[in-house]
Amino acid sequence: MTVVDIAVAWDDTGLVLSVLDADGRPVASERLVPGRPGWPARLVELEEQRPRWVWADTRAVAPHLLRAGVRVQRCLDLRLCRAVLAASDRCHPPLEPHPVWQRLPTPADEGEPTLLDLPGVTEGPDLDEVVAELARQRACLVTAEHAHRLRLLLSAESAGALVAAELKHDGMPWDRGVHEAQLRELLGERNVFGGRPSKLEALAVRVRAELRSPRLNPDSQPELLQALRSAGLPVQSTRQWELEACEHPVVEPLLEYKKLSRLLTANGWHWLDTWVTDGRFHPDYVVAGVVTGRWATNGGGALQLPRQIRSAVVADPGYRLVVADAAQLEPRILAAMSADDQLARASSGSDLYAGLVADGVVATRDLAKVAMLGALYGATSGESGRLMPQLVRRYPRATGLVEQAARTGEQGGRVTTWLGRTSPQPSGSASWTALGGEVGAEDLAEGERRDARRMSRDWGRFTRNFVVQGSAAEWALCWLAGLRQALTRMAEDRGGVPRLAYFLHDEVMVHTPEPLADAVVAAVTDAAAQASGLMFGSTPVEFPLSVAVVEHYGQAK
Repeated sequence: MTVVDIAVAWDDTGLVLSVLDADGRPVASERLVPGRPGWPARLVELEEQRPRWVWADTRAVAPHLLRAGVRVQRCLDLRLCRAVLAASDRCHPPLEPHPVWQRLPTPADEGEPTLLDLPGVTEGPDLDEVVAELARQRACLVTAEHAHRLRLLLSAESAGALVAAELKHDGMPWDRGVHEAQLRELLGERNVFGGRPSKLEALAVRVRAELRSPRLNPDSQPELLQALRSAGLPVQSTRQWELEACEHPVVEPLLEYKKLSRLLTANGWHWLDTWVTDGRFHPDYVVAGVVTGRWATNGGGALQLPRQIRSAVVADPGYRLVVADAAQLEPRILAAMSADDQLARASSGSDLYAGLVADGVVATRDLAKVAMLGALYGATSGESGRLMPQLVRRYPRATGLVEQAARTGEQGGRVTTWLGRTSPQPSGSASWTALGGEVGAEDLAEGERRDARRMSRDWGRFTRNFVVQGSAAEWALCWLAGLRQALTRMAEDRGGVPRLAYFLHDEVMVHTPEPLADAVVAAVTDAAAQASGLMFGSTPVEFPLSVAVVEHYGQAK
């Protein structure tokens, strides 16, 4: 029998699984107990048939499979899929709430599990409920608009969950010695008593001296703001742009202090002790942690690694890092979504902004970037606002798509990404409801009308960007999923083990044996082309990549 799906659940004794037929009905069930001889071998045997593993939550299952040496190629994460289907306005009717899935627990982070560990999720869905939920989701897709796109989104989201689990398990190569040397160079010697490192303390002394405030704690915002005002600086905050507008000798050391203090807090010695183990940084990614579908992290700051420490990401001996990012992804996604042929032509080549200049829209590349970002984020004033009419005239379909998304949001409506993720309803007051037409705006007090207009504009900017950023996140997921499959095939065929090591919105990193580096570069490029085809078919829009093969991450930028 050809295996299609295998439903999986955990209970208090182990792993329960059932092979499903093409209609989703169980036909053969068995129980595997971690720690008993042969249980990983049985999973490997089943995986050789290339099934789709169906389970409640990848976060609860994948870490234990990875610890046992089992990597599955395909899964369906019912938790993530339910979140998409329950909110999507392409589902008619939408997936109804269900008590079991409403109270699905978040797996505890118990560190690296052992073969004898069982996940602490016994209160989660049992096998019957996993099978039933699969049936509910399949039924929902039968009546959905653009169901093929939704299915692609659910597959990509589930593949992303596997990638996130593997990124945490494998870790990013990290050289502690390099990191510590960078900290000493930038911050000075570490204070053994927990105080500021030497260079940071020296800057604090300078700040106190310039402000004539010997007891000032520069880490205290109220104290610092008061000291600045007492010194005659007309500032309302300690933000960089406000400080830079002031002429005072404290500005230079204070800005340097704030920059280095952020580094110490975010990626200093405490971070190194907490997050780097045995030469690996193990980030905890949260798939779809942002409403647009972008990933977030649960601590560790993997999505915000500062440039000062990137050279600590060092490939192992005999290995290289292949780092690739998609150039100007969101404007290209907009061109493909809107089928704007003129913008598609401008996107040819590696620099879309240069294409806008060549198209005669603006005079310089910098202005092109300002104009496009203004269109994506709804800037109505300044240089962006001035340039917007030129974009509207030259690229009416692209600008029309984001303008319509903004108007929908301003009216309290919801918008949907290319594959089918729908924006949330705005949460606002009665004045916000009035904007949707349920209450006459004339019935509101002037203050409420003013608040309503502001909330309307704010939400319109959110929905304007949601459709593009969310669709770009979908493209990146498809890219990531395709690359993961290609790397697996490469390892099987050639004996090397290239692994994904990092993901950041539109950037990926692969840690690969050096002899496979060229093949990995080709795989990265092919996966991007595959993602474009899956999303948009034979679109004329190009999605070029910037790819570098380096020894450490600092060389990639």
